[in-house]
Amino acid sequence: MYQPCFSDFYPSVWLFTDARNDHRLEQTIAALPRGCGIVFRHYHLPSNARRQRFQTIKALAARADHILLLADSAALARQWGADGVHGRQWKRSQTIGLLHSAPVHNAREIRQAHQIGADLLFLSPAFGTRSHPGEKPLHRAQLRRLIAMAQKPVLLLGGVDNRKFGHMSDLGAQGWAAIDGLTV
Repeated sequence: MYQPCFSDFYPSVWLFTDARNDHRLEQTIAALPRGCGIVFRHYHLPSNARRQRFQTIKALAARADHILLLADSAALARQWGADGVHGRQWKRSQTIGLLHSAPVHNAREIRQAHQIGADLLFLSPAFGTRSHPGEKPLHRAQLRRLIAMAQKPVLLLGGVDNRKFGHMSDLGAQGWAAIDGLTV
């Protein structure tokens, strides 16, 4: 079982969607505790199919009070009715009124996320991950240092599941996110 999804102002558990978990996405979302976060990516789908899939996930998310971010432009996130946008390329002036998350992997990207006004950061890779096979995960000291410099809520991503996050909870991260680690 997962820890509660809500911590301070943002969910502490986040599901990232993609082609790998699409076949079980409805079941996975149904198994999440209320109030989690979902980052909808689904880059593998053509535009119309991606929008239709987003609308299905949006309805499921609304039933369980999940926050739903779109990994795309802020304009598209507004058009599709997302709660926010995910990405480092959007400036604060573009994301006003939306929750804005950014992926970060190092100090330079954390500074960039600060400059654009991101609200929360997904720091990876915390562990080895199928998304980036062969990429060396950040070690505990690196994670602790990067989390401390973030000055924003940080969620660990990359090979994380509930058990692994429990072993990393002393580093100061607010929570964790996963693709495979949440798929049922």
